[in-house]
Amino acid sequence: MLESHQYWRTSTVLTVLLAIICFGETENLAVKLIGTIVLGIGILLMVEKKRSEHKSANSNWMLYAIGAAVFAALTSILAKVGISGVESNLGTAIRTGVVLVMAWVIVFLKGKQLQLKTIDRKELLFIGLSGLATGASWLCYYYAIQKGVVSVVVPIDKLSIIFTVIFSYWVFQEKLSKRAFAGLCLMVAGTLAMAISHK
Repeated sequence: MLESHQYWRTSTVLTVLLAIICFGETENLAVKLIGTIVLGIGILLMVEKKRSEHKSANSNWMLYAIGAAVFAALTSILAKVGISGVESNLGTAIRTGVVLVMAWVIVFLKGKQLQLKTIDRKELLFIGLSGLATGASWLCYYYAIQKGVVSVVVPIDKLSIIFTVIFSYWVFQEKLSKRAFAGLCLMVAGTLAMAISHK
């Protein structure tokens, strides 16, 4: 889980660079660029190669993770443009409605809607709780990018990696190697450098 999660984190690097280019967020540019490089190195260190026996089973997960990173970066940039004159909660509701329709269209196109009856109640509960957490995260995120600077808000948002690592260890017994731990430290250091320099 952590491995594919790190490819998605590359969206942070893409978003910071796009925000600098699209919105001219060049205040403390040297710190932002250095922080972004440190963050990128941290992400690379955290991505560990899967063992060969697992590669053949699902080799296309990496393409989806990279796609997630690109689309996540575009999400932040497009949201900043779109939400400039819209109240943040309303913007979140509109975005959520679009995501909802898109997700259900894909479910019906794949013919998976019949599986609703077979979902275990415990799994349904946790999916629902995940939805609540996502909603709360999006509400906070949209307000932050509306009022703040995208190239700083996005790296701070991605500090959720710390909680992901803790919960992954606690729930799934996923442990970090020394290399991955060093990568995590670099990611946190790069993010904090950008956040502190913008105060």
